[in-house]
Amino acid sequence: MHYSSKSSLTMAHPLFSIITVTYNAAETIERTVASVLEQTFDDYEHLIIDGASKDNTLALIEAMPDPHRSILSEPDRGLYDAMNKGLSIAQGKYVIFLNSGDRFHSPEVLEMISERALSEPTPGVIYGQTDIVDTEGHYIGPRHLRAPENLTLKSFAEGMVVCHQAFVALRRITGRFNPGFRFSADYLWCIHCLQHSRHNAYVDATLIDYLRDGLSTANRRRSLYERFRIMCRYYGVIPTMVRHLRFIPRFIKNRRRGV
Repeated sequence: MHYSSKSSLTMAHPLFSIITVTYNAAETIERTVASVLEQTFDDYEHLIIDGASKDNTLALIEAMPDPHRSILSEPDRGLYDAMNKGLSIAQGKYVIFLNSGDRFHSPEVLEMISERALSEPTPGVIYGQTDIVDTEGHYIGPRHLRAPENLTLKSFAEGMVVCHQAFVALRRITGRFNPGFRFSADYLWCIHCLQHSRHNAYVDATLIDYLRDGLSTANRRRSLYERFRIMCRYYGVIPTMVRHLRFIPRFIKNRRRGV
């Protein structure tokens, strides 16, 4: 089923394409949509890619109208398939992934990002900091990895140092998400973007409130294993193994913090 709140699924070449993936997201979608509507900068399209939700997700979205919004609702093959659908119809110069439950940290976030996006030279990646929130939207703490002021391809050898939602990429340098990685395709996607970015721009602010996910321990382990494989491919087996020995104290500390 296709469903759109506008006559077309895209608008003509906005600066930002905000892509929100949803499925039975009635408990979290309103906060996400509200944070988009609150933005002081409005040169964007908001693409809702819904996996044919069976709850009232779409009704809640429609109750918060936005002329910049389009909705595609149909069955998909999971998160990364839905994100690829969003990329395939995005018309913006830059893409931002803001999934259900995540939100912009303040109404000025798009305005802050736009200042970097409209500067010269054109950044391939614009990025900033992330806070972690719970299912009620309450602040838990800063993300355990802080985004560096100077982001390079080598930075990701230390892990996903920039949260995917705070990683704004020039659409023409992006590739598709690899569905062969069920839990870490976003990490691989970011590496691909950095490989093709000539210049990255840092926004010295918290951009995103990221919903702490509910992945099981087993899935977290699979995610870490996938990420290890990707690191070995791009940064070498032995250097990756050495880095992981240094990651152990950080991992234990984060588990104790619950972040």
